[in-house]
Amino acid sequence: MGSQRLAVTVVFAINGAALGSWAPRVPALSEQIGAEPGALGLALLGASIGMLLAALASGRLIERFGSRTVVAVSTIAACLFLPVIGASGSVLALGIALAGLGASMGVLDVGMNTAGVVVERRASGPIMATFHAGFSGGALVGSAAAALAAASGWSPTLHLTVAAAAALVVLGLVIRSVPGIAADTRTSVASPRAGGAAPARRVALWLLAAVALCSAIAEGASSDWSALLLVSEQGMSEGAAALAYSAFSLAMAVARLAGAWVQARIGPTWLLAGGALCAGAGLCVAALIPVPAAGFAGFVLAGAGLAASFPVALSLAGEAGKRTDDSGGERELAFVTAVAYSGFLAGPPVIGGIAQLTSLSVSFVAVGLVAALIAPAAIAATRALRREQAGERAATSGPGLPS
Repeated sequence: MGSQRLAVTVVFAINGAALGSWAPRVPALSEQIGAEPGALGLALLGASIGMLLAALASGRLIERFGSRTVVAVSTIAACLFLPVIGASGSVLALGIALAGLGASMGVLDVGMNTAGVVVERRASGPIMATFHAGFSGGALVGSAAAALAAASGWSPTLHLTVAAAAALVVLGLVIRSVPGIAADTRTSVASPRAGGAAPARRVALWLLAAVALCSAIAEGASSDWSALLLVSEQGMSEGAAALAYSAFSLAMAVARLAGAWVQARIGPTWLLAGGALCAGAGLCVAALIPVPAAGFAGFVLAGAGLAASFPVALSLAGEAGKRTDDSGGERELAFVTAVAYSGFLAGPPVIGGIAQLTSLSVSFVAVGLVAALIAPAAIAATRALRREQAGERAATSGPGLPS
């Protein structure tokens, strides 16, 4: 099990490194293709759309082929698209390449989380957050390498080709240890709560999706708007303001490493609820107190508070689809992930619209309230899951059925 846990952590890190590799090169890519901000924004939208559409279809792919195969194929596809992004010569070419990368990473996201759920079940303990810490660590390494490549004068094509090659080598070293046997639906039986209704018809899954959605909106706002908030509202220099998101990311990575320990002691519901209140308070502090130190402290609180939301929501969604042979959860994971991606897609422009009508400070207060909504959604989701479990027990012990 140790080798599987390490392998899945490395796959999460590869995914994070891919994001951390291309995103910092957007200024160079914009100059390379001569794109205006509006046109560049449309091209970047391709990645989000690709991820959302692919996530919707990924559950059935994993059910049929297993998470190991899906992780391998989607990672290879993502690595093939990275050099294509670097070589793009027009807005259209960049948009198509980003859509392909987004689709590959959307499938990879669900595949690696499914593999993570399998390892977590075998470990009999909450370890999903540590996998997501691997993603955060990979993103930090990828972004640092991108900064070094840019400082060294590497073109996006050369840099992203080297990054893709390195990712493929690392994948080859660990892929055999990634769990991923496709479920045999002829002998594997889903529980009544998992198999009785499609994910979109289950209240518990909608509530877990709400947790992931609110987390995605808050995380997206912090990544896209934190520096501008501190520059425009608090008069901070651009260099110092850029470090705010670094502090947010570092706090999230550290909190995810500690998340398994905390969850084992207080349970997922109170971990999500406490983190939501911490994140909401942190974002409001950053927005309302015009002191640079308060801005940094607020984003550190937000990063730590949001750290568990996405991984715990996915872990609970996977558990809600568990089969008798410990497989299952693919469609449930895909459903929650797709809803969360809509937050990454719609959140930033909505926040920009609020800021246009009022101010960035007001928009971040709104984001703080969205983050705080994770708490009631998590409590309601836990109660809905308990009701489903009670219904399952009643169904299996009813008249004419073995108890």
